[in-house]
Amino acid sequence: MSFQNDRIYANPLGEVAKFQFDETVVAVFPDMIQRSVPGYSTIINMIGNLAERYVVDNSTCYDLGCSLGAATLAMRHGIRARDCKIVGVDNSAAMIERCHQLIALDEASTPVELLCSDIQKVTLQQASMAVLNFTLQFIAIDDRLAMLKNIYDGLLPGGVLILSEKVAFEDQPHQQLMIDLHHNFKRANGYSDLEIAQKRSAIENVLIPETLNTHKQRLREAGFHSVDVWFQCFNFASLIAIKH
Repeated sequence: MSFQNDRIYANPLGEVAKFQFDETVVAVFPDMIQRSVPGYSTIINMIGNLAERYVVDNSTCYDLGCSLGAATLAMRHGIRARDCKIVGVDNSAAMIERCHQLIALDEASTPVELLCSDIQKVTLQQASMAVLNFTLQFIAIDDRLAMLKNIYDGLLPGGVLILSEKVAFEDQPHQQLMIDLHHNFKRANGYSDLEIAQKRSAIENVLIPETLNTHKQRLREAGFHSVDVWFQCFNFASLIAIKH
């Protein structure tokens, strides 16, 4: 299945619209995320490895904010437990439609159910693994704790949550350094200064990053006792939270 190169912000726009996961973004999403998120492939590959380690028989895995199903497919190929299923949820109909097509092309056998829904309205059941891969950052800050408590309550003992996020830093010189390094990463992947500026304008106030300490404290408040960062590159990080 073919996707286009990301040129959404390549030309000057009179008014930069608020970023949304519509058909235009879906058509370029794999290229966009690979060129924009350092370490994305590593995170996806490790989600598969973690599925092999943590998913247990007769349980369900959740990919919350599944987009095109990269984490869903990683879990699907990593799972060694029996009688499991994966539920992928996204509120973008365009994403879910294309995700259905990609799942249909995959030869792994674990059943996958895709839901076009608000992830905050999904009740997890008998879950051994949940993934929020660059998803929580798009949820209103006041709603994030309830989202994590919902996940914690739906996880089996020993279940794991993978939370990947763009993060902020309290120290302003360090914050600016990480922003500059990220922009250099995007330039090295072929994005122009115009594209970087217009994308930043589009996503401002849509994606709200927080510090790693804030994420850790919230995860513990949600009930998780084992919480820490397993991956970080610049201002992108992924945490593992385990329910005991």
